[in-house]
Amino acid sequence: MAERCCAEEKKLVRYRIIVKGIVQGVGFRPFVYQAARLHGLKGAVSNTAGGVTIEAEGQQEAVRAFLAYLKENQPPLSRLSALEWEVLEPCGYSSFAILPSREGARKEALIPPDVALCSDCAREVLDPQDRHYGYPFTNCTNCGPRFTIVRGVPYDRANTSMASFPMCPDCAQEYHDPGNRRFHAQPAACPSCGPQVELVDRYGRKINGHWLELCWKLLQEGKILAVKGLGGFHLVCDAKSRVALNTLRQRKGREAKPLAVMCCLETAKKYCFVGPEEEKLLTSPQAPIVILTKRPSCSLPEELAPRMKTLGIMLPYTPLHLMLINGPLEILVMTSGNCNGLPLAKDNGRALEELKGLADYFLWHNREIVNRCDDSVAAVINGVVQIWRRSRGYVPSPIMVPVSSSPVVLGMGGDMKNTFCLLKGNLAFVSQHIGELSSKETEEHFFLSLKNLKSLLGSEPEVIGYDLHPGYRSSRLAAQIPAKARFAVQHHHAHMISCLADNGVEEKVIGVILDGTGYGTDGHLWGFEILTGDYADFTREYHLAYVPLPGGEQAIRYPWRTAVAYLMKYLSSRGESIVARLFQDRGQELQVVKRLILTGFNSPLSSSCGRLFDAVSALLGLCYYNSYEGQAAIELGEIVLEPEKGKKLAPYSFSIEGKVIHPGGVIAGVVADLENGVAKEIIATRFHNTVLAMVCEAVRAVAKRTGMRTVALSGGVWQNRYLFSLAKEILPSEGYHLLVHRHVPANDGGLSLGQAVIACRRWQQCA
Repeated sequence: MAERCCAEEKKLVRYRIIVKGIVQGVGFRPFVYQAARLHGLKGAVSNTAGGVTIEAEGQQEAVRAFLAYLKENQPPLSRLSALEWEVLEPCGYSSFAILPSREGARKEALIPPDVALCSDCAREVLDPQDRHYGYPFTNCTNCGPRFTIVRGVPYDRANTSMASFPMCPDCAQEYHDPGNRRFHAQPAACPSCGPQVELVDRYGRKINGHWLELCWKLLQEGKILAVKGLGGFHLVCDAKSRVALNTLRQRKGREAKPLAVMCCLETAKKYCFVGPEEEKLLTSPQAPIVILTKRPSCSLPEELAPRMKTLGIMLPYTPLHLMLINGPLEILVMTSGNCNGLPLAKDNGRALEELKGLADYFLWHNREIVNRCDDSVAAVINGVVQIWRRSRGYVPSPIMVPVSSSPVVLGMGGDMKNTFCLLKGNLAFVSQHIGELSSKETEEHFFLSLKNLKSLLGSEPEVIGYDLHPGYRSSRLAAQIPAKARFAVQHHHAHMISCLADNGVEEKVIGVILDGTGYGTDGHLWGFEILTGDYADFTREYHLAYVPLPGGEQAIRYPWRTAVAYLMKYLSSRGESIVARLFQDRGQELQVVKRLILTGFNSPLSSSCGRLFDAVSALLGLCYYNSYEGQAAIELGEIVLEPEKGKKLAPYSFSIEGKVIHPGGVIAGVVADLENGVAKEIIATRFHNTVLAMVCEAVRAVAKRTGMRTVALSGGVWQNRYLFSLAKEILPSEGYHLLVHRHVPANDGGLSLGQAVIACRRWQQCA
């Protein structure tokens, strides 16, 4: 028997192995090549439209060990979703080879996201003795563009925008050497054969001289540059120059919204607190903008982030950015290169047309950006990494969800912070950040991005989930896409299910959804919602009391209008006298607002948490005009005390009657504290404590009645550091299992995931 077992192990076999997931463009084939040689195997490996196909021939014992090795050891940038194999008769391979890529009818290969500059390439770019010295497109298998340059699968140079740059002999030698880190690095290039940069003025006229030294000179003079990066253009200026900052804000019409900056890690630590998790994020292959708390000693201009304690910082993630930073300017503004209402500029010609009123000079290159991709934004709050904008570095990596969809389902997203989601099998492909669907150009961006992702996946959606709001552009766009079925999904239900799917959970839960606006099933605007439900349906358990929004969208833009509505509703005649005192400078407009509230004309009812924040922010005199989305609420959150101090302050009073949470005591308490001269920081903190108290009381009531103990938090308000930190502390301490977003934003950037999963489940129930 022992001899038979031994003979079985020594038997010559051939395994055909299919590896699926992110296994192209990440050094997987050279990894397989080395592993096969390590185990004494013969055969071949190749990229196909379905993933990576391996033929491994050798003694059965060795092939099994090879399989185990593949499962336990992969290149750092790869992600395996499946490993399948079949045993075949040996065919007599003489060696192990890496074969050219093969096309296939069924596309299952996953394209990796763009990867930040690795330390090896960074060293070469700065080394005068290296042939890549000073070359702004240096990359290898471990870094560089992927998604932004790819046109199709398999992921080969011919299917990217690098196809028009034939490799020189040196690059070709590295590309074909399995032992070289540039083996099959599709964007590999050098100064002799790759893309080139060019500096031009706002009329497209070339500026002669060395581009880098010219850029440094112009930036030191206070000029604004439009710089073409991986996924589009940035507007760049000296982050220490108040003149340049004010010029940029004036030209872009960006009155107060914070500007992102780029610098090295040491500089980031000089101006901001950088904890271990923040440093890990900053230096990760994704290299997002990370929201950091400024040090008290931070000497950077207030104009970077007016009235904010935080600053969005990213490290240089391409050689071009590294070279710009490695000079006389230690920190640069690096904000999205677009006009208000338009998507990020990505093509040289359109950039010149769209940005010539914003930028003085253009630093562009001749490598086409196929897929536009904004910078991602993330924050670490109480030890949890929150993705605020999921784009470059993360897209198109899929999210595994606990449903299996067939046919493919499309989630359309919302009108603000739009993304879409293609659900294929149990993999959810959430798109890059599309932005606000407020222009024809952004709609074109939506459809082009959808077309490209469908092509990469080889799939057409047949079922669509879209927002219930009849006035949303995204809902109207859904009608233009052919489908077997369409499902209108309530906004806050989508938020809740987005959080569940993000965590791989499928069960009935309590959802606490706090945001600005979402169309409700009763035709009113929701936004402070305590729900119960699952993938198929939901019940509204509790909500904030409705108040009128005088002028509708105007009340969202001008928070003082909502403050007037709250004062008049809850403080009656006394409220009117307070209105007259606080907002007397509004003149005739105030009279119009009061009339709208009293008559109900053009004053939709809202239960929004965001609007309650707006009202309190206006009452405190912090923000009367939202120059960017959520400004009033954000600035209110910026003045709260630290959680350890703040949680000791008593909340204001409120009441719950039936399913309705009444904040009359909150408004009365805020006004009383103002009249008594209480510091605004104390009032803001007590208000935050009250919002959390409302949430906790409602959750306890639902849990007592239903027995549910899992709570999902979603909606943009949960990006508030103070609220999130205390909720994460209090709810688990009371025995609740807390679910928070991990891979997609809690804000509307995560809606499409929830819509797709809900539409999938409803389709399955109908089928």
